[in-house]
Amino acid sequence: MSITLTHTPAVAKADEILSAEALAFVEKLHEKFAATRGDLLEARTAARAAVAKTGTLDFDPSTADIRAGDWKVAPAPAALADRRVEITGPATPAKMAINALNSGAKVWLADLEDASTPTWHNVIDALINLTDAAAGTLSFEDAGNGKSYALRTDAPLATVVVRPRGWHLPEANVLINGAPAVGALVDFGLHFFHNARVLSESGQGPFYYLPKMESALESRLWNEVFAFAEAELGIEHGTIRATMLIETIPAAFQMDEMLFELRDYASGLNAGRWDYLFSIIKYFRAAGDKFIMPDRADVAMTAPMMRAYTELLVQTCHKRGAFAMGGMAAVIPNRREPEITAAAFEKVRNDKTREANDGFDGSWVAHPDLVPVCVEVFDSVLGDKPNQIDRQRPEVSVTADQLLDVASAPGTVTEAGVNTNLYVAVAYTAVWLSGTGAVAIHNLMEDAATAEISRSQIWQQIRNQVVAADTGNTITAELVAKALAVQVEKLRGEVDNAETFEKYYVPAAELIGRLVSGRDEDFEDFLTLPAYHLLSTELVTK
Repeated sequence: MSITLTHTPAVAKADEILSAEALAFVEKLHEKFAATRGDLLEARTAARAAVAKTGTLDFDPSTADIRAGDWKVAPAPAALADRRVEITGPATPAKMAINALNSGAKVWLADLEDASTPTWHNVIDALINLTDAAAGTLSFEDAGNGKSYALRTDAPLATVVVRPRGWHLPEANVLINGAPAVGALVDFGLHFFHNARVLSESGQGPFYYLPKMESALESRLWNEVFAFAEAELGIEHGTIRATMLIETIPAAFQMDEMLFELRDYASGLNAGRWDYLFSIIKYFRAAGDKFIMPDRADVAMTAPMMRAYTELLVQTCHKRGAFAMGGMAAVIPNRREPEITAAAFEKVRNDKTREANDGFDGSWVAHPDLVPVCVEVFDSVLGDKPNQIDRQRPEVSVTADQLLDVASAPGTVTEAGVNTNLYVAVAYTAVWLSGTGAVAIHNLMEDAATAEISRSQIWQQIRNQVVAADTGNTITAELVAKALAVQVEKLRGEVDNAETFEKYYVPAAELIGRLVSGRDEDFEDFLTLPAYHLLSTELVTK
């Protein structure tokens, strides 16, 4: 096996991150685990095909003993005992990383996945920033505004939890035997190699968030990766801690099993609400009327299917001694418009109050201004306690039918919702192609997960010939094509630079136009896979 790079990005310290020793470690990870990863991706395809035939999912009877067993995950280290507020965001540029660390949040989810476009520059710059943060030396001089950014010394910094890319994403700039590497193994391998010792010695990690998993076998693979990595670098077994995102519908049926497979390393589960909704659409997109999702804006966490999902997550986590982490409230403040900011704060407060009262141990925010809101809510419930794992929720009993009860979700499908979805999907994809993975659109923080819902909803609506509640029109490919053209022209008028529009928005619109066709051959498992292909061509910069 051999590892090569297509090029070294023009980033200071890139040679340090991409040292021969670090690349050799990444190569070893691929030698041991890449084939299993490939098998598991094939298993996903088979599992979805089985669901398409039966139109349902259920808890696995063969693992009933795990669900009924009396076992717990490893105790949490002190640095992760209190997670009442976590701020999420990319680790590049450096000033964003510093702002997150200084935000007053207990944890910073340093995102190399949904909130980050994986250009080679972004990947390496993020890893450099995380390495400097671990060493306590991260700083940034902004020549544009003359500001200096540095880590605060007057209050604790957020504990860093790194989210590598999901198992499905490749890394085209690292070649293993001439083929693209596994993005997750590149992200984890380079971060762990450079930071495991300093973080373990300071009691600050290394800690990870694991996204997009669909089965307990995928958790088992991460368990094997962690054990090998620790042994290879002489780190004590069980030092790593990982929080898994339950953001796919098959994972909702395997929460116990996923914690069991990762029990030496598991720290908790997170309710990844937006990808979860996308996954339901993806799995049941051609299963008929009972799985038609209302407009995205109408699907609240109080919908019966979402209540079943979150209550099962809290109960499962606390039964196993793990943290139950709440999801993202997409609304963000607008400092120029006080009324919008006040409304955003109220929505976040209501969302976090529901989570805290349901037993969650903490939750996510996407903006530093929302940290105090989340802290206040969880303080009022937790008091002096760092968490509420002792709240076991024995009264909760969730069935497969409840998890799949999409039909009872309040709301309707509208042409207005179609237009919003098209606008968001194109606008977000264009910004993603330009190198930014999270962007505020109409006072909502949009990332890859919300773009996935937007494009998959329209595919589902066309495929199932849904009638729009606001106009009475059947949503067809022709109707959507006309609506897409209108939204593209709207965006053209909003983008100042014509070259930028042609370079990023035109290919984004072409991609979204294909992905929403309603044809089986056009439904991509992940928007970011064809988008990453565009990123690697001459249509856009690397």
